Amino acid sequence: MATVEVAERAPVETGASKGRFGRFLASTPVHILLVIVGLLWLVPTIGLFLTSLLSAEDYLEGGWWQIFSEPSKFTLENYSAIFDNETIMSSLVTTIWIAIGGTLLPILIGALAGYAFAWLEFPGRDWLFIVVIALLVVPLQMALIPMFRLYETFHINDTIWALILFHTAFGLPFAIFLLRNFFIGIPKDLLEAARIDGASEIRIFVRLILPLGLPAIASLAIFQFLWTWNDLLVALVFGRDTQPLTVAIYRQLAQFGANIEIIAPATFVSLVIPLAVFFAFQRYFVEGLLAGSVK
Repeated sequence: MATVEVAERAPVETGASKGRFGRFLASTPVHILLVIVGLLWLVPTIGLFLTSLLSAEDYLEGGWWQIFSEPSKFTLENYSAIFDNETIMSSLVTTIWIAIGGTLLPILIGALAGYAFAWLEFPGRDWLFIVVIALLVVPLQMALIPMFRLYETFHINDTIWALILFHTAFGLPFAIFLLRNFFIGIPKDLLEAARIDGASEIRIFVRLILPLGLPAIASLAIFQFLWTWNDLLVALVFGRDTQPLTVAIYRQLAQFGANIEIIAPATFVSLVIPLAVFFAFQRYFVEGLLAGSVK
């Protein structure tokens, strides 16, 4: 009897193994293509990093790939010079303040507005939300001149707050849209139970909505931080002396042209920090992107 059962099970297991092997063969070209695309995507970053490890003379003589044939040209003097460069370090600190403020402020306001649009009843709520969605398609370039005049009127132009407020204003529509769609997927019974227990709306928001909405908030933080950190256009318009790192690198490039020993390490430092932020929150990223897609 046992022999019969083994004989019956063997073809099934063989068929399953063949099916898995067939799927593996079918997906292998796709995996190879993705690996190739990933490696090609990394080439500029790797090249930038290796360039930052070469002196300007060595780079101009043979390019960054020569470090593989002549590892002795490897040097950290460029990074040492960067951290001793007052302009670059001041710009780095300015960028950190702008990125933190331009990320936290939209998240706070967007979370409050998203909760209101999702669970509070007030006149014109749906129409107002449509207006918020419509603001997603407004290009920031059309607001540069009006905002510049407004900042001049209130004497806040060329300040860190000017850049933070601009990034907040243009980050809010997406923040409200994303968080509202996530919050509306929270079971209504949880909110009703909290209200029956006597919890206020603020307490519900802080103790219930924010913890449950962490995936969407983390995804929003990644998007907003990357956009704010890498911004050049807004910083050029509203920052003359208050210049973030992107502007400092741009002015080094415009002023010195081939000043690669400063530009390369400063650019790589500017790249590493947002990458660290992304990897810190990546486990929430996909879940947050799907916010509101499943009801």
